[in-house]
Amino acid sequence: MAREIDLAPVFRALADPARRALLDALSSQDGQPLRLLEQRLPQMTRFGVMKHLRVLEAAGLLTTSRAGREKLHYLNAVPIQLVADRWISRYARPFAHALAALSTLEEETMHHVPRHVHQAVVRASAERVWEAVTCGEQTRRYYYGTAVESDFVPGSPIVYRSDDGTAEIDGAIIEAAAPHRLVLSCRFLFDDDAAAERPSRVTWEVADQGDGLCLVTVTHDDFDAASATERIVEGGWTLIVSGLKTLLETGEPLVVRVA
Repeated sequence: MAREIDLAPVFRALADPARRALLDALSSQDGQPLRLLEQRLPQMTRFGVMKHLRVLEAAGLLTTSRAGREKLHYLNAVPIQLVADRWISRYARPFAHALAALSTLEEETMHHVPRHVHQAVVRASAERVWEAVTCGEQTRRYYYGTAVESDFVPGSPIVYRSDDGTAEIDGAIIEAAAPHRLVLSCRFLFDDDAAAERPSRVTWEVADQGDGLCLVTVTHDDFDAASATERIVEGGWTLIVSGLKTLLETGEPLVVRVA
């Protein structure tokens, strides 16, 4: 039986009101540098704010990336989804999904560039994660019931099909370096407006963490702000990443109960 991932760091991080204020700030406007986040805690020194951000990052509640000379901070909703699935739903089921609302990760550089980043630590080898991402029988169990089809060679097509054979998503393989990195273009065919837009990009990264753990990072970017693609992206990745983790650690699909 797979050993449970320790959620204690998440609970400890959320227990501090200053850290909750920083998460609230990122929830309302993601992709913020330190200089803006400092304004949410004017009574605290810069080093104090940096310390709280490090605690949140260590707990997996935020991710960071560089944009020029600035380090941008992004809310990661996956640990909150796991808390909701494994704990809160037992006591307050109607609020579980509200607590795990997806964050829109927006980098404010010279242009407004929407970007979603989702992470989860998974108790599985990189090879098992890669198989779950590239095997149609497995994607059907966490990827909204669709089976992936591709030979995963750069330049080859990739399609996600529903059980009746309908192509729901298509694209092409951009980069494939098993078992650690997969980059593909993505077009949502199930929505007429999104299907008419240019393809976006999805990047899967799997990093060994030791002790039988892997850090899985999914980045969805290269789409236009206020597009149909952005609207769809806002609604789906938390459950996919959480479902992948649950499947690999328990052998069972993630069951979401709606009150």
